[in-house]
Amino acid sequence: MTRALAVLALAALAFIPLPADASELDLRIGAFFPRADSSLFDDNRELYGFGENDPLEKSDWIGAYGGAEWRFRIAPSLYVGLHLDGYGRTVQTEYRNYERPSGRPIEQSLRLNIVPLGASLRWVPRDGRRDVSPYLGAGVDAVFYKYEEFGDFIDFFDDDLPVVDDHFADDGAALGFHALAGLRVPVSDDISVLGEVRYLWARTDMGDDFGPDLEIDLSGASATLGVSIRF
Repeated sequence: MTRALAVLALAALAFIPLPADASELDLRIGAFFPRADSSLFDDNRELYGFGENDPLEKSDWIGAYGGAEWRFRIAPSLYVGLHLDGYGRTVQTEYRNYERPSGRPIEQSLRLNIVPLGASLRWVPRDGRRDVSPYLGAGVDAVFYKYEEFGDFIDFFDDDLPVVDDHFADDGAALGFHALAGLRVPVSDDISVLGEVRYLWARTDMGDDFGPDLEIDLSGASATLGVSIRF
Protein backbone atom coordinates (compact mmCIF):
# COMPACT_ATOMS: atom_id res chain seq x y z
CA MET A 1 0.00 0.00 0.00
CA THR A 2 2.80 2.44 0.90
CA ARG A 3 4.60 1.76 -2.37
CA ALA A 4 1.41 2.36 -4.35
CA LEU A 5 0.83 5.69 -2.58
CA ALA A 6 4.39 6.77 -3.32
CA VAL A 7 3.93 6.09 -7.03
CA LEU A 8 0.47 7.70 -7.18
CA ALA A 9 1.76 10.81 -5.41
CA LEU A 10 4.07 11.43 -8.36
CA ALA A 11 1.89 10.18 -11.21
CA ALA A 12 0.04 13.51 -11.43
CA LEU A 13 3.30 15.21 -12.44
CA ALA A 14 2.87 13.83 -15.95
CA PHE A 15 -0.14 16.11 -16.41
CA ILE A 16 1.56 19.37 -15.40
CA PRO A 17 1.79 21.72 -18.42
CA LEU A 18 5.43 22.50 -19.10
CA PRO A 19 6.40 26.02 -20.23
CA ALA A 20 8.83 26.51 -23.07
CA ASP A 21 11.08 28.96 -21.21
CA ALA A 22 12.24 29.96 -17.71
CA SER A 23 13.54 26.52 -16.83
CA GLU A 24 16.67 25.52 -14.88
CA LEU A 25 18.74 22.39 -14.39
CA ASP A 26 20.51 21.82 -11.04
CA LEU A 27 23.35 19.35 -10.51
CA ARG A 28 24.41 18.80 -6.90
CA ILE A 29 26.71 16.71 -4.70
CA GLY A 30 27.18 16.50 -0.95
CA ALA A 31 26.41 14.30 2.04
CA PHE A 32 23.39 12.59 3.59
CA PHE A 33 23.00 12.27 7.37
CA PRO A 34 20.49 9.46 8.05
CA ARG A 35 18.33 9.76 11.15
CA ALA A 36 18.54 5.95 11.58
CA ASP A 37 15.79 5.93 14.20
CA SER A 38 13.72 2.75 13.81
CA SER A 39 13.62 -0.85 15.00
CA LEU A 40 16.04 -1.99 12.27
CA PHE A 41 18.75 0.42 13.37
CA ASP A 42 18.06 -0.26 17.07
CA ASP A 43 18.70 -3.97 16.46
CA ASN A 44 21.84 -3.16 14.49
CA ARG A 45 23.25 -1.03 17.29
CA GLU A 46 22.65 -3.86 19.76
CA LEU A 47 24.20 -6.59 17.60
CA TYR A 48 26.89 -4.97 15.46
CA GLY A 49 29.76 -2.58 15.84
CA PHE A 50 33.53 -2.39 15.68
CA GLY A 51 34.34 -4.22 18.88
CA GLU A 52 32.60 -4.93 22.18
CA ASN A 53 32.72 -1.32 23.39
CA ASP A 54 32.30 0.38 20.01
CA PRO A 55 28.68 0.00 18.81
CA LEU A 56 27.40 1.01 15.41
CA GLU A 57 26.35 4.68 15.64
CA LYS A 58 24.11 6.87 13.51
CA SER A 59 27.16 8.82 12.34
CA ASP A 60 28.57 5.64 10.76
CA TRP A 61 25.79 5.87 8.15
CA ILE A 62 26.81 9.32 6.86
CA GLY A 63 27.54 8.97 3.15
CA ALA A 64 27.72 10.62 -0.26
CA TYR A 65 24.55 12.14 -1.71
CA GLY A 66 23.85 13.82 -5.02
CA GLY A 67 21.47 14.22 -7.89
CA ALA A 68 19.76 16.47 -10.40
CA GLU A 69 16.67 18.65 -10.51
CA TRP A 70 14.88 20.17 -13.49
CA ARG A 71 12.80 23.17 -12.55
CA PHE A 72 10.41 25.51 -14.38
CA ARG A 73 8.75 28.76 -13.38
CA ILE A 74 4.99 28.79 -12.84
CA ALA A 75 4.69 32.32 -11.42
CA PRO A 76 7.03 35.21 -10.54
CA SER A 77 9.59 33.85 -8.05
CA LEU A 78 7.78 30.47 -7.87
CA TYR A 79 9.11 27.24 -9.42
CA VAL A 80 8.09 23.60 -9.62
CA GLY A 81 10.99 21.15 -9.74
CA LEU A 82 11.34 17.44 -10.48
CA HIS A 83 14.35 15.74 -8.90
CA LEU A 84 16.16 12.42 -8.68
CA ASP A 85 18.78 11.96 -5.97
CA GLY A 86 20.78 9.07 -4.57
CA TYR A 87 22.59 7.99 -1.41
CA GLY A 88 24.61 4.86 -0.72
CA ARG A 89 26.68 3.59 2.18
CA THR A 90 28.27 0.25 3.13
CA VAL A 91 29.47 -0.26 6.70
CA GLN A 92 31.87 -3.08 7.65
CA THR A 93 30.92 -4.43 11.08
CA GLU A 94 31.32 -7.36 13.46
CA TYR A 95 29.26 -8.86 16.28
CA ARG A 96 29.80 -6.90 19.48
CA ASN A 97 29.27 -9.71 21.99
CA TYR A 98 30.17 -12.82 20.01
CA GLU A 99 33.33 -14.14 18.41
CA ARG A 100 34.65 -17.30 16.82
CA PRO A 101 36.12 -20.07 19.04
CA SER A 102 39.54 -18.90 17.84
CA GLY A 103 38.82 -15.40 19.15
CA ARG A 104 38.53 -13.87 15.69
CA PRO A 105 35.60 -11.51 15.01
CA ILE A 106 32.51 -12.54 13.09
CA GLU A 107 32.31 -9.95 10.33
CA GLN A 108 29.54 -8.77 8.01
CA SER A 109 28.67 -5.81 5.78
CA LEU A 110 25.57 -3.63 6.06
CA ARG A 111 24.53 -1.67 2.97
CA LEU A 112 21.82 0.97 2.52
CA ASN A 113 20.84 2.70 -0.74
CA ILE A 114 18.16 5.41 -0.91
CA VAL A 115 16.83 7.04 -4.10
CA PRO A 116 14.28 9.87 -3.64
CA LEU A 117 12.28 10.70 -6.77
CA GLY A 118 10.09 13.71 -6.19
CA ALA A 119 8.71 17.15 -6.83
CA SER A 120 9.27 20.47 -5.06
CA LEU A 121 7.63 23.86 -4.94
CA ARG A 122 10.37 26.48 -4.57
CA TRP A 123 10.09 30.19 -3.71
CA VAL A 124 12.96 32.42 -4.89
CA PRO A 125 12.22 35.98 -3.68
CA ARG A 126 14.91 37.60 -5.86
CA ASP A 127 14.60 35.97 -9.27
CA GLY A 128 16.71 38.17 -11.52
CA ARG A 129 19.51 36.59 -13.52
CA ARG A 130 22.12 38.50 -11.49
CA ASP A 131 20.39 38.47 -8.10
CA VAL A 132 21.90 36.69 -5.10
CA SER A 133 18.91 35.13 -3.40
CA PRO A 134 17.95 32.72 -0.65
CA TYR A 135 15.18 30.26 -1.45
CA LEU A 136 12.77 27.97 0.39
CA GLY A 137 10.83 24.92 -0.73
CA ALA A 138 8.94 21.77 0.14
CA GLY A 139 7.66 18.73 -1.68
CA VAL A 140 6.76 15.06 -1.90
CA ASP A 141 8.87 12.00 -2.79
CA ALA A 142 8.67 8.38 -3.74
CA VAL A 143 11.63 7.10 -1.71
CA PHE A 144 13.05 3.89 -3.18
CA TYR A 145 15.45 1.90 -1.04
CA LYS A 146 17.43 -1.30 -0.79
CA TYR A 147 18.89 -2.60 2.47
CA GLU A 148 21.28 -5.58 2.61
CA GLU A 149 23.31 -7.55 5.14
CA PHE A 150 25.90 -10.01 3.85
CA GLY A 151 28.82 -11.90 5.34
CA ASP A 152 28.99 -14.20 8.38
CA PHE A 153 26.08 -14.50 10.81
CA ILE A 154 25.20 -16.53 13.89
CA ASP A 155 22.22 -18.86 13.54
CA PHE A 156 20.42 -18.05 16.81
CA PHE A 157 17.77 -20.71 16.07
CA ASP A 158 20.42 -23.43 16.56
CA ASP A 159 21.50 -24.09 20.15
CA ASP A 160 25.08 -24.57 18.95
CA LEU A 161 25.09 -21.03 17.50
CA PRO A 162 26.91 -21.95 14.28
CA VAL A 163 28.39 -19.22 12.08
CA VAL A 164 27.06 -19.31 8.51
CA ASP A 165 27.70 -17.26 5.40
CA ASP A 166 24.48 -15.58 4.29
CA HIS A 167 22.89 -12.65 2.48
CA PHE A 168 19.71 -10.82 3.55
CA ALA A 169 17.98 -8.11 1.51
CA ASP A 170 14.87 -5.97 1.41
CA ASP A 171 13.81 -3.32 -1.09
CA GLY A 172 10.76 -1.20 -1.74
CA ALA A 173 9.45 2.35 -1.71
CA ALA A 174 7.91 4.72 0.81
CA LEU A 175 5.95 7.94 0.56
CA GLY A 176 8.13 10.80 1.75
CA PHE A 177 8.09 14.55 2.26
CA HIS A 178 10.89 17.11 2.32
CA ALA A 179 11.63 20.73 3.16
CA LEU A 180 14.60 22.69 1.83
CA ALA A 181 16.46 25.98 2.10
CA GLY A 182 19.33 27.31 0.05
CA LEU A 183 21.26 30.20 -1.41
CA ARG A 184 21.71 30.97 -5.10
CA VAL A 185 24.76 32.99 -6.21
CA PRO A 186 24.91 33.87 -9.94
CA VAL A 187 28.28 33.75 -11.70
CA SER A 188 26.83 34.74 -15.10
CA ASP A 189 23.43 35.40 -16.64
CA ASP A 190 22.77 31.67 -17.07
CA ILE A 191 24.87 29.91 -14.43
CA SER A 192 24.58 30.06 -10.63
CA VAL A 193 26.25 28.28 -7.73
CA LEU A 194 23.89 26.77 -5.15
CA GLY A 195 24.28 25.74 -1.53
CA GLU A 196 21.34 23.78 -0.14
CA VAL A 197 20.16 21.87 2.91
CA ARG A 198 17.07 19.71 2.96
CA TYR A 199 15.37 17.27 5.29
CA LEU A 200 13.58 14.14 4.11
CA TRP A 201 10.90 12.36 6.15
CA ALA A 202 10.13 8.74 5.15
CA ARG A 203 9.82 5.35 6.83
CA THR A 204 8.14 2.04 6.07
CA ASP A 205 7.69 -1.53 7.30
CA MET A 206 10.19 -4.05 6.00
CA GLY A 207 9.50 -7.39 4.35
CA ASP A 208 11.42 -10.02 2.40
CA ASP A 209 14.25 -11.34 4.61
CA PHE A 210 13.51 -9.04 7.57
CA GLY A 211 9.88 -9.78 8.30
CA PRO A 212 6.97 -7.46 9.13
CA ASP A 213 8.13 -6.56 12.67
CA LEU A 214 10.99 -4.32 11.57
CA GLU A 215 10.62 -0.76 10.34
CA ILE A 216 13.27 1.10 8.35
CA ASP A 217 13.79 4.82 8.79
CA LEU A 218 14.73 6.50 5.50
CA SER A 219 14.69 10.03 6.92
CA GLY A 220 17.64 12.34 7.17
CA ALA A 221 19.27 15.65 6.34
CA SER A 222 21.39 16.44 3.32
CA ALA A 223 23.81 19.27 2.57
CA THR A 224 24.90 19.87 -1.01
CA LEU A 225 26.74 22.25 -3.29
CA GLY A 226 25.85 22.49 -6.94
CA VAL A 227 25.49 24.43 -10.12
CA SER A 228 22.29 25.69 -11.75
CA ILE A 229 22.01 26.28 -15.50
CA ARG A 230 19.19 28.52 -16.73
CA PHE A 231 17.61 27.98 -20.17
